[in-house]
Amino acid sequence: MFGECHAHIIMDGVNYRHAVDMHKNGPDDKIIREHLKAYQERGIVFVRDGGDALGVSARAKELAPEYGIDYRTPIFAIHKEGHYGSIVGNGFATMVEFHKRVLEAKQAGADFIKIMTTGILDFNEHGAITGTPLDGSEVKEMVHIAHEEGMAVMSHTNGDYGVQAALAAGVDSLEHGNYMNEESLTMLAESDTVWVPTLVTVRNLLGDGRYDDETLKPIIESAEENIRKAFRMGIKQPPEVMRGLTELFMEKESGTKYSRLWKFWVIRMLHTAGLRKVKRKSRRNLRLLFIGDIPRGVLCERRSQKNPETYRAKFYAISIN
Repeated sequence: MFGECHAHIIMDGVNYRHAVDMHKNGPDDKIIREHLKAYQERGIVFVRDGGDALGVSARAKELAPEYGIDYRTPIFAIHKEGHYGSIVGNGFATMVEFHKRVLEAKQAGADFIKIMTTGILDFNEHGAITGTPLDGSEVKEMVHIAHEEGMAVMSHTNGDYGVQAALAAGVDSLEHGNYMNEESLTMLAESDTVWVPTLVTVRNLLGDGRYDDETLKPIIESAEENIRKAFRMGIKQPPEVMRGLTELFMEKESGTKYSRLWKFWVIRMLHTAGLRKVKRKSRRNLRLLFIGDIPRGVLCERRSQKNPETYRAKFYAISIN
């Protein structure tokens, strides 16, 4: 079984504007069901959405149980007016307004709060992030407000300044996290923040003609290298962070029931990454990743049959009861 830990069911991966237009008169159940059916057919039982401004992810959450899917969503993302984020949510101008947005999301059934603290990658210039990142003091106050309301915080963030500000503020999950330097990675390793890298976002652009492949390749390579670095850092000095993942391999252990998983660590693995000693982590961070109750069953490692010291799955997870 698999899980998708950063999705936007309102998008189709081809043409955002066209995809959004399909829901302009309200969430289109037919399209949503098509997506949920595709997840079901691929064995995906958990989806963590990043929200949207049209209520599509909220409707997907209502329909998902029919497909055996545990669907979590912030309902909509929250961005500061004049900054990136209107594409997936609602804006605010003052912290009073931000608080109101948090309460609106909470009342609408949000599983967590999503904030937008930076822009996105500039696919025409390697290393560049669009727009201006929010000031660190603003991010800290936003996270404080959401936490005071009992909500975990998912943070759309890229670039060193944005990442370090988000980590200092205590966000519960860091989404994307592109272009991190050694200092940022060290802060991540020493934090309790879950990192959810999204390599597929850029990889899917290769060869489609929208951007120059020679510009995209170094972006992909730098992201892959940062995941390698993060993994190595975790092995050398056990971090207090659980590496985020975009897919989660889950397998029940026959004959054994676990209602409570106390010790575990989840690591996002690269293809053919070697077997390393698995560290342990507290139950608290698994709750942060799933933003809810821990599912029954055991998260298991998946090894290559030819070489038991090598993982063939791009992602693996292991639990220790």
